[in-house]
Amino acid sequence: MSLLDVLSQESQVALPEKYREMSREEMEKRVAEIKEYFGDKLFIPGHHYQKDEVIQFADVKGDSLQLAQVAAQNEKAEFIVFCGVHFMAETADILTNDNQKVILPDLRAGCSMADMANIHQTELAWKVMQDQFGDTIIPLTYVNSTADIKAFVGKYGGATVTSSNAKEMVEWALSEKERILFLPDQHLGRNTAYDLGIQLHEMAVWDPINEQFECDGKLEDAKVILWKGHCSVHENFTVANIEHLRETNPNMNIIVHPECSWEVVQKSDYNGSTKNIIETIKQAPAGSEWAIGTEMNLVKRIIQEHPDKNIVSLNPNMCPCLTMNRIDIEHLLWSLELLKDGEVKNVIQVNEETAKLATLALERMLERA
Repeated sequence: MSLLDVLSQESQVALPEKYREMSREEMEKRVAEIKEYFGDKLFIPGHHYQKDEVIQFADVKGDSLQLAQVAAQNEKAEFIVFCGVHFMAETADILTNDNQKVILPDLRAGCSMADMANIHQTELAWKVMQDQFGDTIIPLTYVNSTADIKAFVGKYGGATVTSSNAKEMVEWALSEKERILFLPDQHLGRNTAYDLGIQLHEMAVWDPINEQFECDGKLEDAKVILWKGHCSVHENFTVANIEHLRETNPNMNIIVHPECSWEVVQKSDYNGSTKNIIETIKQAPAGSEWAIGTEMNLVKRIIQEHPDKNIVSLNPNMCPCLTMNRIDIEHLLWSLELLKDGEVKNVIQVNEETAKLATLALERMLERA
């Protein structure tokens, strides 16, 4: 189910004005008190891209799948208040047990990339691809996708991938079938396939809006079909950003996330997952210089944590992820106070059949990568 589907079904209530009128200090005090009140019954996972005002209360920081897995391991937690976006909370609901409730503090916290592939578009595209290529395709989906898409992939023998294990999963998929369909981020798919020796002319793009293929080579030679989706944050890092940096500070290392475009990744010194970026900077020698191409909240946090290094954002005009930023301290406190009053709001629930098929896709990945 996409975020738009959720918003159409849920009755949205505006944040009470009292939370806008509270001081930061008072809100922080109340959140801390409620955390203490619930103890082990409350677990707060926080994604790396969250604001500092929220991440300070996270019981664990990490990427989406990691957070869902850790939440599932916390069986004492009755309430999992997920500080991330909708698809992450869905994954947490899929992996946790029936006695646990996953709560998203603000239902508007979605992911534009995940919503670029809905189940209706995907089923239509799959029929076209089956007619075009026959039974030669296996689907893969980035974990940054809706539960419906994960379930679709599970149904047709495919698996999920993360930015850390994408190479291993693409290799596995191509050992299973002649072609892969990679959802929903074309850039991660393209960068991964290229690193494995697949040339650009051997890749096609499916445009779900115009319902057609885009291909520089012969369509019948395509080994990888990329869904025309992208991360609105990482697509804003450009070759011009890199060229400017090379001119003004040629000694600076450039590291970017593989959700950036192929052109940007090719001109960078390094690319890797969020975890890889964090570890690379952590292990870099004091005095080293880095430009990072990923979400701004995380870049600012890395800068604060490594004062011995010269670190900047690859794009100094970059804004934080707008949908991720919808989880602010006001909504976090509101959701926690409702819980304390016995009101469980904004629960994220994936239906049983969708969860079962999505789990297949996740398990196929976890068995191999």
